[in-house]
Amino acid sequence: MEAVRGLIPLVLLIVSCSAEFNSTKTEGNSRCRASLGGASLSETHRALVLQFTADEDCTWTLERPENKSIRIIFSHVQLDPEGSCESENIQVFDGKSTKGTLLGKICSKNDYVPVFESSSNTLTFQIVTDSARIQRTVFIFYYFFTPGTSIPDCGGYLDTPEGSFTSPNYPKPHPEMAYCVWHIQVEKGYKIKLNFKEIFLEVDEQCRFDFVAIYDGFSTTSGLMGQVCGRVKPTFESSSDSLTVVLSTDYANSYRGFSASYTSVYAENVNTTSLTCFSDKMRAIINKSYLESFNYNEMNLQVNDPTCRPKVSNVVEFSLPFDGCGTIKKIEDHSITYTNVITLTMAPTSEVITRQKHLQIIVKCEMEQNSTVEMMYITEDDIIQNQNALGKYNTSMALFESNSFEKPILESPYYVDLNQTLFVQVSLHTSDPNLVVFLDTCSASPTSDFASPTYDLIKNGCNRDETCEIYPLSGHYGRFQFNAFKFLRSLGSVYVQCKVFICDSGDPQSRCHQGCVSRRKRDVSSYKWKTDAILGPIRLKRDRSASGNSGFQYQIQGDETQNQPFNSLHLFSFMVLALNVVIVAAVIVRHFVNQRTDYKYQKLSDC
Repeated sequence: MEAVRGLIPLVLLIVSCSAEFNSTKTEGNSRCRASLGGASLSETHRALVLQFTADEDCTWTLERPENKSIRIIFSHVQLDPEGSCESENIQVFDGKSTKGTLLGKICSKNDYVPVFESSSNTLTFQIVTDSARIQRTVFIFYYFFTPGTSIPDCGGYLDTPEGSFTSPNYPKPHPEMAYCVWHIQVEKGYKIKLNFKEIFLEVDEQCRFDFVAIYDGFSTTSGLMGQVCGRVKPTFESSSDSLTVVLSTDYANSYRGFSASYTSVYAENVNTTSLTCFSDKMRAIINKSYLESFNYNEMNLQVNDPTCRPKVSNVVEFSLPFDGCGTIKKIEDHSITYTNVITLTMAPTSEVITRQKHLQIIVKCEMEQNSTVEMMYITEDDIIQNQNALGKYNTSMALFESNSFEKPILESPYYVDLNQTLFVQVSLHTSDPNLVVFLDTCSASPTSDFASPTYDLIKNGCNRDETCEIYPLSGHYGRFQFNAFKFLRSLGSVYVQCKVFICDSGDPQSRCHQGCVSRRKRDVSSYKWKTDAILGPIRLKRDRSASGNSGFQYQIQGDETQNQPFNSLHLFSFMVLALNVVIVAAVIVRHFVNQRTDYKYQKLSDC
């Protein structure tokens, strides 16, 4: 045992030397380490307050565990307001060093809350400051999450003229580490008025922990209108027909969340009248001032079906579905038209004469290949004014969880396993029940521009992939399934594009009813419309056999992480090895001591 106690100082000396060597390697960036408070950063989620002064250059790397992704949120960034983005910035890279793919750059000019996700097993961010002698503060929250898992009612797409939505679990406490995005899209020519009935989140002056961010547009980089938290009831109004709402929460202090509603408000313009044709309806706008110029008001207006009344605000708006309100459908050789008539119903001042102008507005939508021609005829006592515009049928493409096609998958990118069955649906958004969707060609590509290489799943209505299965015609939906795959010598992303035919269901000779044809007939009238739909990216989950270490690793500026001879894992392995050496030495020493005890000299007995 004395020999064992004699080996302990040797082990401590070895550990001390290794720790001193590791400290020497990081000595040049002591200020960067000090900004993290010297705390252990091996947690799977962590909130960090980083403070910087002038002329600093610091780099950190996050390495995720196996089958996890990294999300990092810069919820509060206070850099030099006079500094340029070239001299002072934060750069985020997908990889273990600053040589990886640049995900984005943050500087004082940014007007959004920066959020990044890694597609590889590591994520690196670098903070560089200029020579200005001021204090900078950056608040960061990062966490690991499992791709493909989703929180119910966390985000989505809202495209109705008005609606409401809430945070997940409302009015119960919101989930931890949630990142939910709602995209609101209303009709062209309208703005969005968003009203929060309640926001109940963690209180913080800078809203760094839990917050709701509102963006004036259809993306999270389209201009920040507000970043709110605590207990407030704000109202926002967009400048266009789209708006984005984000909920971000951390790992502590969950409260009720929020409840919100929105309405669409017509955006003022100088036109007296306008017509817009959509996939399922037409919208006619008449300015009230235009009616007043004839001594009329909105109560005197009606369409073919008098029960369909307009919506009145600063304008008079008729929303006329293609299958209602007296809209007349006419099928022609290469197109389908929908027509309605808006008339003024005034009581005559005499049975013989009138001194009021007769006003009749004929609204007509003609649907052509991949476009819509909109025509409006305004008759004012034989004076006809024509207005034309362009549009098209609206289609969308989405993945679904099963072949029931009930629940769409909203995550983007969507992470899948190799050979996992994917269910795809192309939807036509129209109120006309007599239209069907046919999938003519669907191809895949590793890039969104569908440059080479490409791979056909469906061509001319026929299966080209052995795992692909096309579902029968089903009204406004074109459906198929296939097994997930990856492109050789390419990135892990897959995009899918489909060329879609839209036909009249009553035409048995249409292209849609012909199904699979090995050789295309040159028949231009075999379908009514043609359009494209794109879906992606779909990404493969990380190989389950790959290894990965969780933790927040400090990286020396200018050196690669793999060049550091001693990190925390190396030190731990060395200590275990040293301890094993001590134990083996102790066993050997004890063995020799016991041997010497068993073989002592003894006196021979006298004969």
